[in-house]
Amino acid sequence: MSDIKQWQVQPEEAGKRVDVIIAPLFPSRQAAQAAIAAGRVQLNGRRVIKPSQKPAAGEVITIMPAPAAAPASLTAEPIALDVVYEDEDVIVINKPRGMVVHPAPGHSEGTLVHALLHHCRGSLSGIGGVERPGIVHRLDKDTSGAIMAAKNNQAHLFLARQLKERKIKRTYIALVHGRPPAAGKIDAPIGRRPLERKKMGVIPTGRPAVSYFRVLEYFSDCSLLEVELDTGRTHQIRVHLAHIGYPVVGDNQYGRRRQAGPAVEDGQLLHAWRLSFPHPRLGITMSCVAFPPPVFGEILADLRKKAGENPATFNFY
Repeated sequence: MSDIKQWQVQPEEAGKRVDVIIAPLFPSRQAAQAAIAAGRVQLNGRRVIKPSQKPAAGEVITIMPAPAAAPASLTAEPIALDVVYEDEDVIVINKPRGMVVHPAPGHSEGTLVHALLHHCRGSLSGIGGVERPGIVHRLDKDTSGAIMAAKNNQAHLFLARQLKERKIKRTYIALVHGRPPAAGKIDAPIGRRPLERKKMGVIPTGRPAVSYFRVLEYFSDCSLLEVELDTGRTHQIRVHLAHIGYPVVGDNQYGRRRQAGPAVEDGQLLHAWRLSFPHPRLGITMSCVAFPPPVFGEILADLRKKAGENPATFNFY
């Protein structure tokens, strides 16, 4: 099975065990049970724990593809990195738009991990396994900005705990369509959409997610926001801002393709601007700033020019 499989439980299937329902898609019922044990089977977006679970008519069963076999090792690649900060425990990179963080289907080379392997010469935490050495948190492919990696296991464990306890502060800059309130809190659970598994959404059964925003600049048909994460769900900022009616400019996945505002190619105008974290060895809070890519500044300059004098101009630098 190379693709995600989904369907709604039919009335005649209601009340049957889930492993019985999905068995025809596998070589045997035992193989179906193994897929359930591996966490590959979901019901209405939530993992099926027991093969004996009995779905109701109309519920959606999803079977995720088996993961590809991991490579024995990755090859370091001499990709230039914009290093914001580095010491013996941690490295903070200003990731460019378009760079994938770690290998995944369709992205077997040219990732941030490949670049880190070359830059750090083997000095990366091994906790993330072969494909994610040193990776403590992630950024979407087309989101630029500050991302941190651990250079040893002790630092990785410490930083992962700080992230779980929400002691790592991540602040983003986003250009959005529309003119939202001056400030606000978005408290809405996020999970995978039952019928669109590659997209996230605000759904009742999702995981708790909280974002805070404030407006830095207003333009005629868009606004520059500072957004701070309290949680770190997949695509959280993009999903939350689209949910309240102000999608990120350039986000064709969660926004509308035809919308007033600047036209942007190659991804959303979302940038991880500032990353603050307790240092694993020094006992102090580090604050690293990653300046946005040129396209961000160019679009803002054009918007300001069209708006004339703008006394509320925000300066990244």
